[in-house]
Amino acid sequence: MADTSDTSDTRTPAQIEADIRRRRETLAETLDEIGVRVHPKTIVGDAKAKVAAGIDHSLGRAYVGVNRVVGDVKGQFVSEEGAPRMERIVPVALVVVGLVGLLTMTSRRRASQPRRRRR
Repeated sequence: MADTSDTSDTRTPAQIEADIRRRRETLAETLDEIGVRVHPKTIVGDAKAKVAAGIDHSLGRAYVGVNRVVGDVKGQFVSEEGAPRMERIVPVALVVVGLVGLLTMTSRRRASQPRRRRR
């Protein structure tokens, strides 16, 4: 801040008082601003805003990544014209059905076996 006050000996008492008044007002404004900045509510609010921005950024990146993966997977099973690629869908469907059947049989076997007691 530039000092625009006249510091020569030719200032009148009224000019000196006006200069003091201006400096007090400037100092009061500065102290008020510092008080707002260091107030606990301001600090907490700033911290919350930073965390929210970080979360928003992370979620945005995750969303873009998931969309990319979904697009890649869709590209494997749908042609550029939008028609399903049966030569890829049928083998994957058979594998899924086989895994579900295997898991179902395994869980039924475990359920039908008598439980052993620990001693």
